[in-house]
Amino acid sequence: MKRHPLPNTSQGLRDIRSLKVVAIHPLDQDGEELLAQLRRIGCRVCRFWPAPLTLPEETDLVFMAIRPETISKPLPWLEGPGARPVIPVVTYENPIFIEIVIKLNAYCSVPSPVRSFGVLTAIAVSLHQHKNRVALERYAQRVTDKMADQRSIQRAKTILMETRNLSEPQAHELLRSRAMSQRQSLEGVADTIIKAHESLHF
Repeated sequence: MKRHPLPNTSQGLRDIRSLKVVAIHPLDQDGEELLAQLRRIGCRVCRFWPAPLTLPEETDLVFMAIRPETISKPLPWLEGPGARPVIPVVTYENPIFIEIVIKLNAYCSVPSPVRSFGVLTAIAVSLHQHKNRVALERYAQRVTDKMADQRSIQRAKTILMETRNLSEPQAHELLRSRAMSQRQSLEGVADTIIKAHESLHF
């Protein structure tokens, strides 16, 4: 069986051949064509119909036929930080189906009837955009955690200033020296001070 040639210059496209893809699609003509295209590309494919409540381990990507059967029940794997990118296979282009595609956070879709052209592009675009989204979410989480750490440090300094009659630089230096002597982070020492203060004033 002939495989699609993948450019040697793109590691991302080469990696597509190692993907584990779940196809949620009835075994009709469209479903057979979709499975055939995915196998020609080199993906490992697992088909379900109707949609399962859980996905197989190590699933990288999901193709899902947008039908009443797939949208009538909640699917837990569509939500949360570990959600996999979904490529909808869309039969009709109407407001209801468009809204469903948007709710799936899909980066692109594949029209029905499925053709040989477009499946590889949809995979490449979805994986690239999903990777960017995950990186952005991780960055946002790091920023959020950093801000929380800074608030904890400031709160601990305020406690030291109030309870020991210290200036802010003196409170910060006390935090820093204690962190060094206990081989802890500033945030860890700050959390200990806050918890001790809250416990004493319970």
